[in-house]
Amino acid sequence: MGPGTGFARPAYTCAMSPPTLPWPERYRPVRRSAEVAFWAILLLVQAAFNSVVTLIDLRSAGRPVAAWEPALWELSSVLVVGLLIPAIVAFERRFPLHWDTLRHHLPWHLVGSVAYCSIHLAGMMALRHLAYSSMGAEYRLSGPWWAQWGYEYLKDVRTYALIVSSLVGYRFLLLRLQGEARVLDRPEESPATPAGPPCATGPAAHEPPPPPPTSRPERFLVRKLRREFLIAASDIAWLQAEANYVGLHVNGHDYLVRSTLADFLTQLDPARFVRVHRSYAVNLDAVAEIEPLDSGDARLRMKDGSTVPCSRRYRSALAQPGAAN
Repeated sequence: MGPGTGFARPAYTCAMSPPTLPWPERYRPVRRSAEVAFWAILLLVQAAFNSVVTLIDLRSAGRPVAAWEPALWELSSVLVVGLLIPAIVAFERRFPLHWDTLRHHLPWHLVGSVAYCSIHLAGMMALRHLAYSSMGAEYRLSGPWWAQWGYEYLKDVRTYALIVSSLVGYRFLLLRLQGEARVLDRPEESPATPAGPPCATGPAAHEPPPPPPTSRPERFLVRKLRREFLIAASDIAWLQAEANYVGLHVNGHDYLVRSTLADFLTQLDPARFVRVHRSYAVNLDAVAEIEPLDSGDARLRMKDGSTVPCSRRYRSALAQPGAAN
C-alpha cells in the first residue's frame, strides 16, 4: 500500500541455523568417554549377572556362602579385566588383525591371551586375598594353582577373543562411517628413454640417465558408506597419526588412510606439507596463525578454525614461505 494508509510492511528476519556436523564429527569429542562408559557398563552388568547365577548354583548344590562372596569374586575379576583393556587396545594396535596380517599377527595374540590370563588370575586372586584378610577370613583356591590356571584360561581366552573382536569390529564401523581413503593407482611408467645414439663417445656416454621425477598423487579415493568420491591432495589441511592410520582433515571432515605419517608424507609435496609434531603435519597454505606458547611450543590456528599442536622441535619448518598468510 502507499504512504499514509496506516499500514506498515512487516519486517522479516531470517536466522540461519548453524550447519549440522556429520555424526563422526559430533562423536569425536566424546569418543573416549563413550568407550570407557561402554566397557564399564558392560563389565558391571556381567559382574552382577554372574554373581546372581553363581550364588544360585552354589546354594542349589548345598554349599552355603554369604551373598557378598560371589559379588566379591566377580567384581575382583571384572576390575582386573577393566584395567587390562587399555593394554589389549595397545597390543591390538601394535599387531592389528586384518586379512593381510592375520597369518603373522595371530600367533602374537595367542601369546597375548596367555599373558592376559596369567595377569588376570594373579590380579583377581591378590584382590580376593586382600579383601578376605581385611574381614578376618581366608580365601582358598578350589585346587592346585596350575589346575586353576587351566580352568581360567579356557574362560579367559574366550574373553580375550571377544574383546579383540569387539575392537576390530568397532574400528571397522568407524572406518565405514568416517570414510577410508587410499591412493589412486599410479599411472604406468613410460618406457625408458635410450641413453643416446650408439656412436656417442666420451664421458657423457657413460653417465647414468637422470632419475625420473617423483610422482605424487594429486587425488585420493575415499570410500564412505558404500559411496566413493575423490579428494584433492591440495585440499588436505592437516594430518594426524592415529595408530596404524593417518587421519586426513579435509574441509572439516576426517578420512583415514592406512599408512604411517612418515610414509604418507613422502607422497605429498614437501614444499607444502611439513611435519610440525610427532603426530601432526600441516598444509602450509592452510595455516592462518601461529600462536607461540611459553613452553617453546606453538599452537597453529588453521583457516578452517581448527587448531594443531606444534612442538618446538619442528618450529623451523614453519619458516618456509607461506606458513602463515
